[in-house]
Amino acid sequence: MGKLTVRALRAVLVVVLVGTVFVQALMVWTLVSGSDPEDGSLPLTALRVITILGMLSAQVALICVWRLVTMVRRGTVFSHAAFRYVDGVIGAIVGAALLWFAVTVVNAPGQRDDPGVTVIMGGIGVAILGVGLIVLVLRMLLAQAVARDVAASQMQAELDEVI
Repeated sequence: MGKLTVRALRAVLVVVLVGTVFVQALMVWTLVSGSDPEDGSLPLTALRVITILGMLSAQVALICVWRLVTMVRRGTVFSHAAFRYVDGVIGAIVGAALLWFAVTVVNAPGQRDDPGVTVIMGGIGVAILGVGLIVLVLRMLLAQAVARDVAASQMQAELDEVI
């Protein structure tokens, strides 16, 4: 991975992380301080809490991607340590999907006249889970690459002993 690519990716990660932390802090402050400009009804409060948790799942994914990019730059991504961060990304995606389903449930009573919106929102949740499955497949590919790297290192060690 080139230096320019890594720097661009890290810049995007930092901007998104700082932006989500800022919005999260404002939303928490609004909930805690009682200075809610809206009426503070239960669905609105539930949606705000879900949004805060959704941003948290995005932040977990961002940090894990940062660590994986660092491992790529160091040439250590094909190791067992990378699995922790890939698992973190998968967990964050599954968490985001579950939170999206929660938004769908909270929003559903207001969509009784037009249930198509709820169906579309459910479909979006399934699509988010699909992204999690894609990352799981990529994790399996990483596992195969790590296993081949370990086998190649063992063969190289045996060859070095023979020579």
